[in-house]
Amino acid sequence: MNPPVRCLSAVLAACLLLAACGTTTPSPVVAPGPGPQERLAAVHAAAGAEDTELSVQPLRDTQVEDLREKASQALVAGRPADAADFLNQALLIVPDDPAVLQERAEVALLQGQYDRAETLARRAFDVGSRVGPLCRRHWATIEQSRLARGQAENAASAKAQIGTCTVPGLKRM
Repeated sequence: MNPPVRCLSAVLAACLLLAACGTTTPSPVVAPGPGPQERLAAVHAAAGAEDTELSVQPLRDTQVEDLREKASQALVAGRPADAADFLNQALLIVPDDPAVLQERAEVALLQGQYDRAETLARRAFDVGSRVGPLCRRHWATIEQSRLARGQAENAASAKAQIGTCTVPGLKRM
């Protein structure tokens, strides 16, 4: 090898060695947000105690109640896909039942289907009561689905709606 080529080879080898020794700045660690289970817990917490205010419940078809119970059991057993199937069957029977729509929205939230969760909760609110625990669950589901999608401003708007679902009790003298 002639001297200029040898010198160039030495310089190139030194550069490669220095590049290999260089430090890279580590990527910042992003703390994960709440998972689907925590989001669902936040929805249930927002609903509050159901026995502290008036909550009118319609009479339900026994077949729908059986499907809702099966969905509940599937959730307890850790099978959200089965719960979704049972609730979808119930919605074929009663497509505008706000409680069933809300339960299905919560299962969608649990499954990480945030767009669907918001759509179902919004529909449940549109056909349901504007006050009470179910109303708060609608808006809390919408809030959590928006937070999960990184829509903080829209989530804050939904959170503000939760407060409108509570009607103060009558003061008797």
